[in-house]
Amino acid sequence: MQALKHFLLALQFFTRLPVTGALARWVGYSPAMLRASAAHFPGVGWVVGAAAAGVYGALCWHLPPVGGITWVAAVFCTLATVLLTGGFHEDGLADLTDGLGGSYRRERALEIMKDSRIGAFGAMALVLALLAKVGLLAVLGQLSLAGALLALWLAHVASRTWPLLTIRWLPHVGDAAGSKSKPLADQISTGALWAGALWLGLAVGLAGWAAHTLAPPWLGGLVSGERTAAVLAWGLGGSVAGWALVHWRLKVRLQGFTGDGLGAAQQVSEIGFYLAMALAMGAR
Repeated sequence: MQALKHFLLALQFFTRLPVTGALARWVGYSPAMLRASAAHFPGVGWVVGAAAAGVYGALCWHLPPVGGITWVAAVFCTLATVLLTGGFHEDGLADLTDGLGGSYRRERALEIMKDSRIGAFGAMALVLALLAKVGLLAVLGQLSLAGALLALWLAHVASRTWPLLTIRWLPHVGDAAGSKSKPLADQISTGALWAGALWLGLAVGLAGWAAHTLAPPWLGGLVSGERTAAVLAWGLGGSVAGWALVHWRLKVRLQGFTGDGLGAAQQVSEIGFYLAMALAMGAR
């Protein structure tokens, strides 16, 4: 029951799903609980990814069979994730890019990141990230509807797993008084890391099973059976690479992480998953 409370708290913190009233009182809140809820960030990805895949699949299934269906599905599933999360991670990407692009000095970069106004660097990063997601999801859908659905779901889980390592390995450097991520600043426990890894492991196993068992007859197949594991591995590798890039910049430029940095890591990791999986599926 305590694990369920922590999961619901993670949903409350990272989505717009209503955890209110009697349910919120039952869940409760404390900084210690929020730290413990970090173990369930990948579980939030299960929910967000499932919603995105549901929108994508429903539109591809019900829209008239004309050109551009996957582009429409990609736009609206991306819109669904933004509405579901409140653009929490996209905002982090924009703020981090504004800070790192606006000044080479660490203190000034952190100051810029606190400004709620979006600058040129943040606007460019946000537009390019959304375009990358929509374009890659459209390509994945053209290669295989099953592939796009699996990529959508698994990318959201994986991209919320790797930032746990950033919390573990880097100190928090944001504004201690005003930062929403400050309760996460204490080093994440080994148990929480294992719980996050379990969320991801279960998702990978379920995705592999679905690709072999459900995808071929229902959705036209993912790839040949012997290539399924390789395609999923490519996606996971791409998500690790995307997270590692942001983690490296946080370490070099800020010598620590902020909430914006974690959001940016999730976004780049998600895009890295789509890109790597599209490359693997399109390989001849």
